[in-house]
Amino acid sequence: MISFKTFNANLRPLASLALVSLLGVGLSACSEAKTETVEAVRPVKVVEIASMGTTRELDYSGSVKARTEMNLGFRVAGKITERVVNIGDKVKTGDLLARIDATDYQLGVSTAEANLHAAEKQVETAKLADERAAQLYAKKFASEAQREQAALAYRQASSQRDAAASSLKQARNQVGYAELRADQNGIVTSVSADTGQVVGAGTPVVAVAVDGDKEVQIAVPELEIAQFQPGKPVKVSFWSDAGLVLDGKVREVAGSADPQSRTFSVRVSLPDNGRVLLGMSATIEASVENGKSFVAIPLSALAKQGDKDIVWVVNGEQVHARDIKVASFADAGVQVADGLKPGDLVVAAGTQFMAENLRVKVPTPEQRAAANEATAAIR
Repeated sequence: MISFKTFNANLRPLASLALVSLLGVGLSACSEAKTETVEAVRPVKVVEIASMGTTRELDYSGSVKARTEMNLGFRVAGKITERVVNIGDKVKTGDLLARIDATDYQLGVSTAEANLHAAEKQVETAKLADERAAQLYAKKFASEAQREQAALAYRQASSQRDAAASSLKQARNQVGYAELRADQNGIVTSVSADTGQVVGAGTPVVAVAVDGDKEVQIAVPELEIAQFQPGKPVKVSFWSDAGLVLDGKVREVAGSADPQSRTFSVRVSLPDNGRVLLGMSATIEASVENGKSFVAIPLSALAKQGDKDIVWVVNGEQVHARDIKVASFADAGVQVADGLKPGDLVVAAGTQFMAENLRVKVPTPEQRAAANEATAAIR
């Protein structure tokens, strides 16, 4: 028979074990209660994919130039003694632009005049001898050989006189070439030589932009030059006059690329407009065929997963990674060749915080439209 005291003593360890068990259950319940948290929903900024279509716009900057620009230089060498015009001066046909020292050429004229005078005297002498030989031959006092020799001397003297006359004319022309004059109406765009400088024949001294048609010259990279053919219509806008937009047309495409920039020079003709001035900065806008339809995303939407390009696409309330194929990078963002289709919602910012099946909150279409309008207004 077990005594009550002994029974109580045996119950104490059991009670302690029961208390520990109850405490363990309670702590476990508290731990489970703490881990049962509400899953966070991250608000995200998204863009809706829209098709770029089969055409795209190309923009190139250039400057307004005259269709014809002449680099004028002296036709003879010499030292410049006077420059009459400055950059920006308007000139007319025949206006004096510059002058060189013509002293040596004037001396050449004097020499040529003296040579001509001597040749004319020789002609007179030869003519008298020819006439005298003809008279003697008629009276049988001179042989036929003597008569022919006199006639030949006369013709030779005449030829020398003609040569002397041509030399005099050439010398006088060189004196005239000592003055540089405008060939056509225009405006002086540059001056390459000044008073006191010795220039050779043909060295550019003054550049004159001829009045008349104006055009814009642009440089097009070789990847896009096939899109520009003579006759292609383009739009022309001007930085200094935002309200002026003209319809231009490609007039000329260079046959070879510039060896340094590897670009092709393209000239776009402009309609006659008094607001267009030489040297104005202009932008050429041309629509070209894409060849393949691409979609565009902001650069901030592009992410990396290993060595793959991905974007995070919203499907319902969750995001999922999707592989894409990047076609090219542009100022407006990234052109995607494969992996996206019109209507997809792509996370546009904070891609580093995304994870597979992460719950997100997407703005409503009205909120997205308001954000787009605000962005356009800032731009």
